[in-house]
Amino acid sequence: MSAPPVDYYATLEIDAKATQQQIRDAYKKAALRHHPDRVPANSPERNTRTKKFQQINDAYYTLSEPGRRRDYDLTRNHFHGFGGSASNSGPNPPSFDADEEVPRPKAGASTTGSFPWSAFGFGGNAKSEAEANTYSNEQFGSVFEEMMRDEGMAEDDNRPNKTFWSVVGSVSGGAMGFIVANFPGAVAGAVAGNRLGAIRDKKGKSVYSVFQELEQPEKMRLLSELATKVFAHAMS
Repeated sequence: MSAPPVDYYATLEIDAKATQQQIRDAYKKAALRHHPDRVPANSPERNTRTKKFQQINDAYYTLSEPGRRRDYDLTRNHFHGFGGSASNSGPNPPSFDADEEVPRPKAGASTTGSFPWSAFGFGGNAKSEAEANTYSNEQFGSVFEEMMRDEGMAEDDNRPNKTFWSVVGSVSGGAMGFIVANFPGAVAGAVAGNRLGAIRDKKGKSVYSVFQELEQPEKMRLLSELATKVFAHAMS
């Protein structure tokens, strides 16, 4: 039996005729809105957010590359009869349930007589949910660094700057140890946030690598700050 189709345009809340820039902008907003690190690690929302985040990344992976988008559009329009335009082309397309993520192909599974929708998104490469999450995080990382640069929270070489550390400056010295290595004693709080802007990570970590090593409260704080900036620009 074939897997149910997923309308990736609805996932990103865009029209089927959206430009590549509109797809990228929609991905940024959707990924920030539903990122699992926007909630505590033990939150009951975590699992649903993870599935939704992965579906958003599947959608962006498919629609951001013209060849993959063309193949998806042909299948979407003709195999399952979505039609030539998005079924939710209005200003407020309906949200798709996070449980409608693209199924991962099972080892030895046959798709004879049915279309393998799992070929879209990361389905052709990821053989498990863990692999799919890895691909999703890697894809988000490059866009995250672009947003951080655009919002003045990272240097041109993608390393954290003073603004970044002012947001997460209350993190404990232990959590920032890899940044202040060789410094006698780690100063916490706002003072650390102000001083660390001039300190460069001797390991050359990118802002996304540093983000991934933060404690959960600091991840939440940083994503909320970034989302506020990105959504404010989208409204202006």
